[in-house]
Amino acid sequence: MSVPPTGHRPQPPSVDRVLNWSTITALAEAHGRPLVLEAVRDTLSRCRQGDIPCDAPTIATAVDDAVRAVLAPSLQPVFNLTGTVLHTNLGRAPLPPEAIAAMTQAASGASNLEYDLRHGRRGDRDAHVEGWLCRLTGAEAATVVNNNAAAVLLALNSLALRRRVLVSRGELIEIGGSFRLPDIMRRAGCRLHEVGTTNRTHLRDFADAMGDANPALVLKAHTSNYQVQGFTAEADEGGLARLCHEHDIPFLVDLGSGTLTDLRRFGLPAEPTPADALAHGVDLVTFSGDKLLGGPQAGIIVGRADLVARIRRNPMKRALRCDKVTLAALEAVLRLYADPDRLAERVPTLRLLSRAADSIADQAQRLQPIVADWLGNEGRVDVVPVHSQIGSGSLPVDLLPSHALRLQPAGGRNPGRSARAIAERLRQLPMPVIGRIANGAVLLDMRCLEDEDRFRAQFMELSRP
Repeated sequence: MSVPPTGHRPQPPSVDRVLNWSTITALAEAHGRPLVLEAVRDTLSRCRQGDIPCDAPTIATAVDDAVRAVLAPSLQPVFNLTGTVLHTNLGRAPLPPEAIAAMTQAASGASNLEYDLRHGRRGDRDAHVEGWLCRLTGAEAATVVNNNAAAVLLALNSLALRRRVLVSRGELIEIGGSFRLPDIMRRAGCRLHEVGTTNRTHLRDFADAMGDANPALVLKAHTSNYQVQGFTAEADEGGLARLCHEHDIPFLVDLGSGTLTDLRRFGLPAEPTPADALAHGVDLVTFSGDKLLGGPQAGIIVGRADLVARIRRNPMKRALRCDKVTLAALEAVLRLYADPDRLAERVPTLRLLSRAADSIADQAQRLQPIVADWLGNEGRVDVVPVHSQIGSGSLPVDLLPSHALRLQPAGGRNPGRSARAIAERLRQLPMPVIGRIANGAVLLDMRCLEDEDRFRAQFMELSRP
């Protein structure tokens, strides 16, 4: 019997032969021939390079794995145990079931998105949410775009194109992703006119600038993602509104996160509301839909009817408008605000923010032994008190008492590297678990863990021998 030369590799079968295997044929029937053909060619290339064996079972499995990898959704659910409730990178506000049901219904077929059923003619998509927004804020009119940065951009471009806008120096904010208010104003075609100083701006500073700058608009930006403390002063909102009205200049307030209710009723710090601003005489207010409000990503503009009408006539409004799924979700969430006594029960964001620390501690104690079994001899797990944060620029210095599972690596010369390895293992779970690393350990803050059964099940399954 001849002996194959050293280094000889078995030759893989041909592409056509593999495509005729029953398992591969079934795969092509289920997912389409082009995708399977690509997977077969890539797999056979790996065979020729010696990366995988060339036997039929290995090839068939590799092709199946390759097809499934391509078809796996890129966007997938994760457990947000970072301690940041409104985490921008993890999708911000979780939606209530009513909003999810409304989105599904709107997406499943035709709807009256821009059709007036009463009169049988073209309608306005803002009509589905404008009534609720006016009811909840006291505004004369409202319109919605795809996020709050777009709302500010559109309002500035509509009301102050090629003209000056007065802004306090202490409010030239930067939001996530290095988006800066001066840059947004520049893109909107406005000319920024800074008023006052970084830490102190008075009403008289705006009064002096009225004559010098001949502004088209005054903008007040709520510093929701930072606070200036110490020797500070800012112009009173009501006084600034009266000053603007004396000079017939619109007054716009950007609240950023925005909330439609008094957060103190949930044991949280107070946050200004659109209703408060409008009651102070503000002409327009912009705020987000997917932060403290607890809805989908949206930028909401409420205020004077004539100013909202000018914004709607701007051609940019069409480029920034929301789709039917977003509007359906937003309307469903706004309806929940009709019953303020049940908000913490029905709006997930408010429910998570108002969770009692004792309840979170009890949950952490229940899950500690299960996670410890999963971690095994790689480290130890204990329950520690921590502080959660609201996130997405909301109430930046106000922290919420919480509890976390602390996964401490089992020693080694570089604990930080070991903590990163544990964090990577957590991200590779069937439903990835996202925590945070602090002081060489992984912290899993339990505040946002509502599906405890699913969390428990995947750790127990992976802990079995």
